[in-house]
Amino acid sequence: MSDVGDWFRSIPFITRYWFAGSIALPLLGKLGLINPQYFSLSPEAFLHKFQIWRPITATFYFPLLPGTGFLYMVNLYFLYQYSSRLETGAFDGRPADYMFMLLFNWICIVITGLIMDMQLLMIPLIMSVLYVWAQLNRDMIVSFWFGTRFKACYLPWVILGFNFVIGGVIINELIGNLVGHLYFFLMFKYPLDLGGRSFLHTPEFLYRLFPSRRGGVSGFGVPPPSMRRAADDQDRPAGGRHNWGQGFRLGD
Repeated sequence: MSDVGDWFRSIPFITRYWFAGSIALPLLGKLGLINPQYFSLSPEAFLHKFQIWRPITATFYFPLLPGTGFLYMVNLYFLYQYSSRLETGAFDGRPADYMFMLLFNWICIVITGLIMDMQLLMIPLIMSVLYVWAQLNRDMIVSFWFGTRFKACYLPWVILGFNFVIGGVIINELIGNLVGHLYFFLMFKYPLDLGGRSFLHTPEFLYRLFPSRRGGVSGFGVPPPSMRRAADDQDRPAGGRHNWGQGFRLGD
């Protein structure tokens, strides 16, 4: 048990609690301790009955049924892998910036979920994080099932097709990819590659809650070359650019 505890404590701070919540709520529903109907995102209950917890619980909950267990485990693995890599890579030492990315993606997904009557938000948020990681490491060669190898920028779309095969529905993955692209475009592509203004800024209260630190573990996130040049041309202010580090291959 000490090995499990050590492993759990080694997970980056924000990813650790996201990962733990994504295990706890499905187990509470599976064991019948809380009615799972209270976990889903219901526009009627949220907007008219003021059950304001539903956007949060819908992000952590996934039904554990005989036909959904494998899909749940795969996406839980994606959460652990790619959230950890972003938090300790491109956002190393900058937990406020990483939390802002999650909050921005989450708000976009909640709004979309209310409009499209989506009941569960776990997969879209995970896919949005995976999409950002894939774009920041777009030229890295990654390995997938059966020895297939391709550039990381294609990974979100390969997973979309993979989940369609095993689950039959791709709307969750598609929404996640689109939200991830929106964040990546507004935060990196438009201001750094296209010379536009920066529309996204981490609020000061997040820096107070999650102060930046130096000397952390780094080495995963790598932006496109033009973004690296832009980041290298200036010192990193509080709330500014990142020290991107190096990438590595999946499975190494």
